Amino acid sequence: MKTVFYSTVAAVALTAGMAAAEAPKMGEGAFAWDSLEAFKSLDLSGQTISIAGPWLGVEKERFELSLSYFEEVTGADVQYAGSDSFEQQILIDAEGGSAPNIAIFPQPGLAADMAKRGLLAPMTEADADWVRDNYAAGQSWVDLATYADENGEDQFYGVFFRVDLKSLVWYSPDNFEDAGYEVPETMEDLKALSDQIVADGETPWCIGLGSGGATGWPATDWVEDMLLRTSSPAVYDQWVTNELAFNDPAIIAAIEEFGSFARNDAYVDGGAGAVASTDFRDSPKGMFTSPPQCYMHRQASFIPAFFPEDTVVGEDADFFYFPSYAGKDLGKPVLGGGTVMGITNDSDGARAVMDYLKTPLAHEVWMAEGGFLTPHSGANIDLYADDAQRKMGQILLGADTFRFDGSDLMPGAIGAGVFWTGMVDYAGGKDATAVATDIQSTWDSIK
Repeated sequence: MKTVFYSTVAAVALTAGMAAAEAPKMGEGAFAWDSLEAFKSLDLSGQTISIAGPWLGVEKERFELSLSYFEEVTGADVQYAGSDSFEQQILIDAEGGSAPNIAIFPQPGLAADMAKRGLLAPMTEADADWVRDNYAAGQSWVDLATYADENGEDQFYGVFFRVDLKSLVWYSPDNFEDAGYEVPETMEDLKALSDQIVADGETPWCIGLGSGGATGWPATDWVEDMLLRTSSPAVYDQWVTNELAFNDPAIIAAIEEFGSFARNDAYVDGGAGAVASTDFRDSPKGMFTSPPQCYMHRQASFIPAFFPEDTVVGEDADFFYFPSYAGKDLGKPVLGGGTVMGITNDSDGARAVMDYLKTPLAHEVWMAEGGFLTPHSGANIDLYADDAQRKMGQILLGADTFRFDGSDLMPGAIGAGVFWTGMVDYAGGKDATAVATDIQSTWDSIK
């Protein structure tokens, strides 16, 4: 799924060439060491707390480093096991009665499915209140971790720990400076800038949908971002569950908003006809040619992994928030992904770890190492490993609404199937209503 790809590549992209930070010694530096006070009276000596998730390699090491301070003050033995087949293994283990205490879900859909089967332990209303009060766009994060239990009753099940950001536009500061362009603050400004670049005889956008067997997925992110900027979050939520039909006028309008960029020959490097055939990994490279083939590229936080070698984010390339409309009362929505922690084998130790993962310190330790973004409003943003991650963190903190990648929440036949191919057809000139109606027909056929 896209979200797993994003989180893995984003960590590599944002930490490329950066030496690992030295593990902070307890009590030193601007970390929230007072977060540990509540755990010092908790004696978990002799207890083993197991955690399973998708993180391997550097991600595994950094997560274990964050947990090490909890282990030091409580005496607990926290054992993390990472797997590249986590999503299959956790179901096998849970159904077989051998689930870890805590599972790290890269997508809410799997957590929701396990909750429905009675394989997740609900958290408390106090936990939900804490997230609501301490995460930017807190209600969004509560909603993303609230699922129906085996009796159909909604319960709060988890805390998001490490998220990814997708509502970004990348550009070359040198190109903007040379041309006298300014970073737009609103969607109206962004469209005006695009028109100005065309009037200056240049091309504003590089867009590519090519991705082998997954060709089309970059367009789904565009549509999701556009829907959040043209309709309420409730419309988005109804869309991803198909409570609202895919060919509803609001969805068609969002697709056409994407088309106002991607199907405009003057807007896109190579013309609209090149969008579907250009590989998404190659598409941003036009920003770095001389003269530039394009000035902007909308893509998630991982895309620097595919910039030309030695490109320095913050110098050779930078980004800004994909803006919302000033003329619509929808605030600042952010599209992204993330991992949610849930209890799959309840114990006092598991609850204690979940409490620790809510502390600023647990977030700050990984922030300082790199490859970690958080909406936790109590975490010290000065501890981010570099300016780029700090800036992304500030975008998350400024969000009024956060929504998870919609295609990842849809059934695979839709979100990783006809939505992708439908967007390729649309980029190629097919009518938006016809595309959306075809997708809805497929959804109807699998219900």
